[in-house]
Amino acid sequence: MTENVWTRWPSQEALGREGLSRPRRLLGWGVRLLVVGMLLWGAVHNRHVHAWPAVAAAAGVLAAAALAWAFFRTTLAHRLWPSLGLLTVLFGVGAAAQAGDFKVPGLVIWCGCAVAALQRLPLAAATPVAALALTTYAVVDDDRWLTTVVTTIGLALAGYVLRLDADARGNAQRLLAQERAAHAAEAESAALAERARIAREIHDVLAHSLSAQMVHLEAARLLIERGADREQILQRVVAARRMARDGLAETRQALSALRGELTPLEEFLSELVEANAGAEVTVSGERRPLPAEASQAVRRVAQEALTNVRKHAAGAKVRVRLDYGEHQVVLDVSDFGGSPGELTGAGGGYGLLGMRERAELLGGSLEAGPREEGFAVTLKVPV
Repeated sequence: MTENVWTRWPSQEALGREGLSRPRRLLGWGVRLLVVGMLLWGAVHNRHVHAWPAVAAAAGVLAAAALAWAFFRTTLAHRLWPSLGLLTVLFGVGAAAQAGDFKVPGLVIWCGCAVAALQRLPLAAATPVAALALTTYAVVDDDRWLTTVVTTIGLALAGYVLRLDADARGNAQRLLAQERAAHAAEAESAALAERARIAREIHDVLAHSLSAQMVHLEAARLLIERGADREQILQRVVAARRMARDGLAETRQALSALRGELTPLEEFLSELVEANAGAEVTVSGERRPLPAEASQAVRRVAQEALTNVRKHAAGAKVRVRLDYGEHQVVLDVSDFGGSPGELTGAGGGYGLLGMRERAELLGGSLEAGPREEGFAVTLKVPV
């Protein structure tokens, strides 16, 4: 709901000094000091007033300056009645100046009240205050009527123009603050997204590496329980050690990927199947670089699928097929001819669940399930 323009206060950004340039602030203070100096000069050097009344008049000018400062503070806090009370006291100071034959200071105080009210109060309160102050000025002023009328209209316009200028500055300050907040939120969101991406990459690398190590260590444990010979147990331990070393290499590769230093995907898949006996890889479609997230998803799914083959289908033949489509890349890892491994019941399927979540974050999909000849994992990622 739009706030009523007559009852709306100028914003605190408009009433404050924030956003004012240094030259403009200096100019404002210069004008204020000039006005106070002129009032003091007029009070002290009035030829019709003796010493003590002149001192009293100077004290009145300083009191008026203090009241004006208090008025600026109460309007900044949007306190209507204290602001109107201070203006009333300033009116009284102006009337006292007129009664004491200090005509110019009184007129200046009334004109200042009119301009300040139009600039800093809601229009519903500023309009009658300014009208009263300018009417009093017009009645008391002994200049020609045309000069008085022009001065009155000019002061009213000056007050309203200052109000519009302050509103424009306040709006600019609010927009600047909103823009800064939006930039800060965007930077924070980007930082959180990057942290999540790094955490996901490290998690996937460690999950794959540790899962592979678990396969061999669990197998070593089973061999020990069955009383197998030392050579068989040693093979499993050596394999676990190799997996640990490979995990470190994969971690370094993941960090390189986060820096944008990815090895070609086809080369990665070839190296991956070389470490798995009975696996082969085929690539179809027009080969092209993939976005970092899509490339990492293909790599992690291929690693996880091959790890699952070693765990659940010992000795199986594995086919890894990578197809570059026009709008998506498809990775299919299928196995056939294997027998249930010693660790078929190990794990809870969390690796593929994480890969599925990764694919969905990229707008793709992951399907995993049995086929006629074995088990298959199919990843589709839009590119």
